[in-house]
Amino acid sequence: MSRRAIHETTFLILTALAGGSQHGYGIITDVEQISQRQVKLGAGTLYTALERLSREGLIEVDREEIVDSRLRRYYRLTTAGGERLAEEAARLRTNADAAMSRLRINPTGGVATA
Repeated sequence: MSRRAIHETTFLILTALAGGSQHGYGIITDVEQISQRQVKLGAGTLYTALERLSREGLIEVDREEIVDSRLRRYYRLTTAGGERLAEEAARLRTNADAAMSRLRINPTGGVATA
């Protein structure tokens, strides 16, 4: 049985961490950049997702440091997280390829279905 698709937010968080260890604000800004400003994570949404991903073994704490008297926690992708991200990226690519192969361009330049 295949795994369930992961939510877009989860996919983008894992994608951000695939580039290397990051702290929360870094993940928020990276997700915004990756999604071309289509997804803007709030802190509450992010930290809830990070807790869940950590429990699932897809990410882990890389290190912690104190900056301006505040704890800054950096997260990194685990091997299992990288594998899960790769599986999901392949699934999305397959679906996108199927969609694109079924679409055709009409004479006015728009997309039409068969």
